[in-house]
Amino acid sequence: MVRSLAGKTLFITGASRGIGLAVALKAAADGANIVVAAKTTEAHPELPGTIYTAAEQIVAAGGQALPLAVDIRDEHQLQAAVAKAVETFGGIDILINNASAIFLAGVQQTPVKRFDLMHQVNVRGSYLAASYCLPHLLKSHNPHILSFSPPLNLDPRWFKHHPGYTMSKYAMSLAVIGLAAEYGEQGVAVNALWPRTVIATAALAMLGGMVKPENCRTPEIMADAAWYLLTRDSSHASGRFFIDEEVLGEEGISDFSTYAVAADQPLCPDLFLD
Repeated sequence: MVRSLAGKTLFITGASRGIGLAVALKAAADGANIVVAAKTTEAHPELPGTIYTAAEQIVAAGGQALPLAVDIRDEHQLQAAVAKAVETFGGIDILINNASAIFLAGVQQTPVKRFDLMHQVNVRGSYLAASYCLPHLLKSHNPHILSFSPPLNLDPRWFKHHPGYTMSKYAMSLAVIGLAAEYGEQGVAVNALWPRTVIATAALAMLGGMVKPENCRTPEIMADAAWYLLTRDSSHASGRFFIDEEVLGEEGISDFSTYAVAADQPLCPDLFLD
């Protein structure tokens, strides 16, 4: 059977740029419908891309796009976006919890507003997106929820320098376990995907040069891994924490050199992985 996302409707948070946009474009190439649920409606000087430029790229790639201005911290905006997606495309087949906030600092160096932002976006936003999409996912033939969150590694070194961020991403992962337990038997695959190496996105600029782009991979490795997961039968696996390289390896892909930003440069491993 040919694997494809043709005709599927994907609700992707934070899809105006980075990994979210890469996943959208990969699905669009199959002819999928993409709901671009993100905040940016006007170009930011440091973070290029808006919901409208993303929609243009998605249509050019072969898909249909519905750009919606959504701050996922606002439950009313999320509810309205889900309703509009169903009205436009007739349902929702896949939720991608991609939107995320990051601030890598210790307890005393993390302002309250940054702590709150990470937990409101990473935890509350992804939890509510799942809650509002689930009534429609349960009607889908092959429903998936895929969150970009890490495996739960309790080594204290992952808490030492940025406990606020770690707590928020691990809470996303705990939600994956909970949702999979609650809805797995009803046919909804709920899984997480995390990159082996740091991914070069515009967000790197917000980290003050901690990681150089030439030591990263491109977002396409996550997009390809996500595509393989989302085109699997939803009964295949749920409650799993996948790593991009491992997913691609299961599909017979062993050469990851094409995903490197710069050839022959050492790659920076991502957080939370031994």
